[in-house]
Amino acid sequence: MYQYYKMVKLMYDAIVVGCGASGMMAGITLAEKGKKVLILEKNEKAGKKLFITGKGRCNLTNNCDDDTLLGNIVSNPKFLYSAFDNFNTSSAMDFFDHELGLKLKTERGNRVFPVSDHSSDVISALYNRLIKLGVEARFNSEVKDIHTKPYEDDEIKEKATKAVSGVSYIDSHGKTIDVEADNVIIATGGLSYQATGSTGDGIRWAKELGIKVTEPVPALVPLVAKEAELCKSLMGLSLKNVRVTFTAVKGNKRKEVYSDFGEMLFTHFGVSGPVILSASSYLTKYYDKDLWLDIDLKPALDAEQLDARILRDFEEQKNKNFNNALDELLPKSLIPVMIKLSGIDPYKKVNSITKEERHSLLNLLKCFRLHITGSRGFDEAIITQGGVKVKEINPKTMEAKSVKGLKFVGEVLDVDAVTGGFNLQIAWSTARLVC
Repeated sequence: MYQYYKMVKLMYDAIVVGCGASGMMAGITLAEKGKKVLILEKNEKAGKKLFITGKGRCNLTNNCDDDTLLGNIVSNPKFLYSAFDNFNTSSAMDFFDHELGLKLKTERGNRVFPVSDHSSDVISALYNRLIKLGVEARFNSEVKDIHTKPYEDDEIKEKATKAVSGVSYIDSHGKTIDVEADNVIIATGGLSYQATGSTGDGIRWAKELGIKVTEPVPALVPLVAKEAELCKSLMGLSLKNVRVTFTAVKGNKRKEVYSDFGEMLFTHFGVSGPVILSASSYLTKYYDKDLWLDIDLKPALDAEQLDARILRDFEEQKNKNFNNALDELLPKSLIPVMIKLSGIDPYKKVNSITKEERHSLLNLLKCFRLHITGSRGFDEAIITQGGVKVKEINPKTMEAKSVKGLKFVGEVLDVDAVTGGFNLQIAWSTARLVC
């Protein structure tokens, strides 16, 4: 059997490495152009990471306009102009609905999900299209090397000095197989959720081929607070409609680096939830500084309005102890923490609370502060920030400028976005440019 593998020369128009979101879309795009395509996937099935996105529901895009789409890209949005111009959120929704027959729905924040709420239906729709188009997919097949050959085209005078010629992979029987192709598409993802196979292979191959990369860091990731014990006492508490503001401090210099409004969650180590995850993508370069999170628990009220609200509540409950007078103002689990931080005697009658004490409570409500010390790392990160530098890539074709025929799509590139379906849109859009 080993001799058989060695004797057969396998040739394709294109090889796609990775059968995740961007890999399946790249395979479909190439096959629609009449290309003979092979997809190699080291996992036992397609879309292993896609299966767990959106808590298993798969938030596959965002039903927004192009300006909003670009406004939610964190790293290198200009690089994606051509990709989004060619295949934007409307294109994605039309593709899944009308071409793949997957019914969609739009929820809060314009997040788009399959009507079934099952990410497996997204994977099935993509994979079934691959098979229908004649794409060959091989699982338990781990690519080990990307092969290149010298390249020179005096007529075109391209920057490329070498061209891709194929790959070597280890099949499910442990045999090494060489496959030839003039086009190799790297769709291996980043480093997040490594249990799904995202171990940074594409970034490593780029480095080996002399293509520059931005070192990857975890993004869309929960944050660790110095006040972990306090957070642990609030574990599971979800706060809706709060404003979070992150400030980086170095010496006498203070810089507000992120502020937004939304939902967050306390954990046993710090904070998480949608607004925190989105914030984390903007904080990666500030972990070496003093980083503070200020939570405005009542952002709809300014200080004067909030003071009037507290006075009204206190007037209605003037004969109660302080610790029994905050039920209308705060979630039950947050009350003991706020009482302790306020310094007000919990058994003090409300009608005896001084103006200064009331203002202390008000300040806590408008600025509940935590000291952020870092993130939870790749194991809990939804995406990777960093990857193949966009200056190394032709934005109209996703081809590496220095290696003819080698293309990078999806999370392996140094492009990322906040939560809401935008990162999967990057995967679809970049993959639709390969041909």
